[in-house]
Amino acid sequence: MGLLVLLLLLLAFLMPGVAIPVPPALRALSNLHLSTKFTSRPSAVTKYSKYSIHYLKQKALAGHLHACISHCHHHKTRLVDHFGFKNDKHFNQRYLIADQHWKKEGGSILFYTGNEGDIIWFCNNTGFMWDVAEELKAMLVFAEHRYYGQSLPFGANSFKDSRHMNFLTSEQALADFAELIKHLKKTIPAAKNQPFIAVGGSYGGMLAAWFRMKYPHMVVGALAASAPIWQFEDMVPCGVFMEIVTADFRRSSPNCSKSIRKSWDAIHRLTRNSTGLNLVSEALHLCTSLKNSQDVQHLKDWIAETWVNLAMVDYPYESNFLQPLPAWPIKVVCQHFKNPNVSDTELLQNIFSALNVYYNYSGQAKCLNMSETSTSSLGSMGWSYQACTEIVMPFCTNGIDDMFEPHAWDLKDFSNDCYRQWGVKPRPTWITTMYGGKNISSHSNIIFSNGDLDPWSGGGVTKNITDTLVAINIAEGAHHLDLRANNAFDPMSVLLARSMEVRHMKKWIRDFYASLTKKH
Repeated sequence: MGLLVLLLLLLAFLMPGVAIPVPPALRALSNLHLSTKFTSRPSAVTKYSKYSIHYLKQKALAGHLHACISHCHHHKTRLVDHFGFKNDKHFNQRYLIADQHWKKEGGSILFYTGNEGDIIWFCNNTGFMWDVAEELKAMLVFAEHRYYGQSLPFGANSFKDSRHMNFLTSEQALADFAELIKHLKKTIPAAKNQPFIAVGGSYGGMLAAWFRMKYPHMVVGALAASAPIWQFEDMVPCGVFMEIVTADFRRSSPNCSKSIRKSWDAIHRLTRNSTGLNLVSEALHLCTSLKNSQDVQHLKDWIAETWVNLAMVDYPYESNFLQPLPAWPIKVVCQHFKNPNVSDTELLQNIFSALNVYYNYSGQAKCLNMSETSTSSLGSMGWSYQACTEIVMPFCTNGIDDMFEPHAWDLKDFSNDCYRQWGVKPRPTWITTMYGGKNISSHSNIIFSNGDLDPWSGGGVTKNITDTLVAINIAEGAHHLDLRANNAFDPMSVLLARSMEVRHMKKWIRDFYASLTKKH
């Protein structure tokens, strides 16, 4: 999601005092759920709040048990390192259970493979699972990913250095999920002989697919929504992500993407001197005035990140997944970019009006804050490390096929930046070695769903591989629209996608019970 510098990192923000250049538009890809200044708000729909929170038994890290809502299971803690035998370190993994619609006879268990953030936030934003629970007689389990939310292997020291971060890998996370499923089968008797189905979106979707590949005896299938499992090495062109972002804006109006492409030079021309820096700061109502060329670069990065975010959350109804936004927010933004042939100052005013759609839809903001680019619910520190080790996704822009300033992917520069940040070098080929890249036809029962509007679809599986490795494409879908709750404004394409997903799941469940009958 010639090659590019940095990607997926908020290095400049994560290491105060360390000046690391972050290319325009690429800092936006700080994690697969991009976000700016939201807080973890509980879902407005109360049925998404009826879960119990469980923690594994607390060991010596803090010396007391975590409090929990409803009831808890306290049991043996999770190993920090599943793949070595000389270790006695344990940690506490958080998970949520909702069992209102679960049937002990003929039921199923939907297991959400948690991604890079607080599991309660993902739980509240995965309405699909709640909507289909009754139909599938399903218990819902939401498992938190190690190093995110409250599942911190070394407590406050978890992000101290690369020695403490060393156990933050997708393989360790998958092993956590496998151990948790074993535990659930052992402690919830009726779950022992029921089918588990992995469900995830974005990085969580990648994990759902990889979990079915690596632990096929644990889950009967997986729904991998908006999962860019091919956004690695040279499996897809490095420019495809930003080309899809651009296509989303061009779809509203060709003049929209043209205006944005012209805006970078306009900003450069307007900020050549201190008078211009002040003019731009005032015109954009920035909370902190621009002082130098570094600030201008930061401004461009921040604006580019906004356009990327809008492409990801271009939903057909009002939403507040990342920010409070109108329906089809790109269409609303593009109303302000009807004419690309305007003066620099007029284009600047249009940029402010467009940014206001994203940052001030509620009308409450007194100024626009460029520094609000990380979130409380998404773990930018953890993701920075993962992007510097095994989740190495090449991105690039050329300014011709996309509306951004040109930047090539440079693995050497990227690697050096990672070493300065964490003291580690990335392994760009490891993910394909571990999970097979495009050679995955030996696996089965995975649904890959992608929205055509979602820039991450460029690295996703969008064509059937076999009869049981199936692709579902959603014409009017942004980032994992199918995992969101049913909405009156859902396009027919997503209703059909969800219907197909449930049909596959029902077949997996039937096949599971049929094989169980044969065994007995």
